[in-house]
Amino acid sequence: MTSGPSQAPTSPTQPSIRRLVVRLLLMVTAAFAFGWAMVPFYDVLCKVTGLNGKTPGFQAGGLAGAAPAPSAIDRTRTVTVEFTGTVMPGLPWDMRPLTASLDLHPGELQQVKYLVRNTSDRTIVGQAIPSVSPGQAAQHFQKLDCFCFRQQTLAPGEAREMPLTFIVKPEIDRDIRQITLSYAFYNIEEPRREAR
Repeated sequence: MTSGPSQAPTSPTQPSIRRLVVRLLLMVTAAFAFGWAMVPFYDVLCKVTGLNGKTPGFQAGGLAGAAPAPSAIDRTRTVTVEFTGTVMPGLPWDMRPLTASLDLHPGELQQVKYLVRNTSDRTIVGQAIPSVSPGQAAQHFQKLDCFCFRQQTLAPGEAREMPLTFIVKPEIDRDIRQITLSYAFYNIEEPRREAR
């Protein structure tokens, strides 16, 4: 019984290994770039469509432009706006709207305030993120000045009234008679502490 010539396993050549490494590095770079670009793309998509309750005028970290041109007030109908607020875990603050709800005519300039208090014994920086429901109303709820445009720093035990100036645009769908504006306050220092 004769055995045929044994074949040694073939090993990849140096150029094919280099090509594979280059392809893998390009894939990793493309995946990173895609993930990095998704956040601003998602923010723009939400702002344009009102998706996820983001409203025109909201831009984390600053004002999103000048005040709009005055619009006509639609006195033929009334919209009820309810205000709520939550403090997310990890932020020892109390938060509540000083006005629970407000009846208004679309196009009227309105101002309400939230009372926020730091219940801890240290200075903390927080950021409020707004959300409007129903989602279709978000593009017609325009905040002209809002505490959510900036990070808020509260000293230990400090309480502050934080104003919100807004307009519900008259172009809002006539079927929408009630809007809820919610704020969620986050501790923006918490991720930095965990990274240490």
